[in-house]
Amino acid sequence: MNSGEMTLRQIHYENKSFWRNPAAAFFTFAFPLIFLVLFNLLFGHSKLDYFGHRVDTSTFYVPAIAAFSVISASFTNLAMSVTFAREQGVLKRKRGTPMPPVAYLGAKILHSTLIAIVLVVIIGLFGKLFYSVSFPGHTLPAFIVSLIVGALAFCALGLAITAAVPNADAAPAIVNAVILPLLFISDIFIPLQNAPKWLTSVAKFFPIYHFSEAMQHAFNPFETGSGFRGGDLLIVGIWGLAGLLVAVRYFRWEPTR
Repeated sequence: MNSGEMTLRQIHYENKSFWRNPAAAFFTFAFPLIFLVLFNLLFGHSKLDYFGHRVDTSTFYVPAIAAFSVISASFTNLAMSVTFAREQGVLKRKRGTPMPPVAYLGAKILHSTLIAIVLVVIIGLFGKLFYSVSFPGHTLPAFIVSLIVGALAFCALGLAITAAVPNADAAPAIVNAVILPLLFISDIFIPLQNAPKWLTSVAKFFPIYHFSEAMQHAFNPFETGSGFRGGDLLIVGIWGLAGLLVAVRYFRWEPTR
């Protein structure tokens, strides 16, 4: 059996493992919906300038929470699950099998990407049913490309951050400490229309802001072009490549002694 076949088989096992923990699976899908409902309850009656148009806040929050869903599935969940598996000795045992490391980690990344895609579909359907937010039409290819580029990049960053996590107990604290502040300043949880210029400059250094921009433009109902944000996707891709290089260099298969 070659590496490709092993990767596909491992994706099947990863999927079985995911659904055999129904509580974790439920909250993986429920968590973004809770945020979407909460933000619309808090700000849904207000209007904001959205690409030159005055629209309901839900038009902003559906693609924003879709971007959050991708980050949550690709970065947060992957980083924590890999750290827990490492500290429990699972990675060490996997490393001792004939399965190539690239097949195991590739299956982890691809399964996280599939979960991210399902989450985005659920968010989109929820937004259409309850907030009358339209799906992208002619910008759908840009939306799909942005989703996949973001998912793969944040998966690489999720593997990279595991090198900085010393043990399983520290994983939630470190991963959330890295990601949560950036979510608040990167046009995800709060529209950055009136933010200080220096704060926006800080946000633009990191990939979350650019991923949010790519998703927003691809979901923009007023977009007359293709919706592609090549510059933003390039920055997200560069961060993903950097994360991959860090993961290749510093990824650990054995628990911390």
